[in-house]
Amino acid sequence: MAVLNPETFEFVLDNELKRAVRSQNFVTLVLIQPRAGDRPSVEGDRASVVAEIARLVDPELRETDLLAVDADAVWMVLLDADLQNSTRVIERVTSRLEHYQFTVPPDIDVGAACCPTHGAEAGTLKRAAAAARTRLARRPSKGTAHAQ
Repeated sequence: MAVLNPETFEFVLDNELKRAVRSQNFVTLVLIQPRAGDRPSVEGDRASVVAEIARLVDPELRETDLLAVDADAVWMVLLDADLQNSTRVIERVTSRLEHYQFTVPPDIDVGAACCPTHGAEAGTLKRAAAAARTRLARRPSKGTAHAQ
């Protein structure tokens, strides 16, 4: 799956939200954001943490879903998926992140919002996803290798 740049992502997200409203389908927007804080980032900078998170979550998405990376977050768009059904994907993604052995484990927040439940515009959904963020529980696991 190709990772979209921020400009392309905004364009495609707007179009998918319009389509969802017209066809009365659901779209779930998921935000995955390493938390800036007292821990140093993986590999020394936030951009590399974001890129690593995108690489880890990519296999969990369907070919029709969208994945985008900006300066400090990973965005996933789960098409034709309400928040309840998106929970399974979000749980798989968060489990993968919780168990991955980062060089320096970052604190990661995950939030989600659904169109039309939380709004039908990109900005509204992004704010709702950001407001719904929760911190992942880091689960130290002995002997597990880096994900492939």
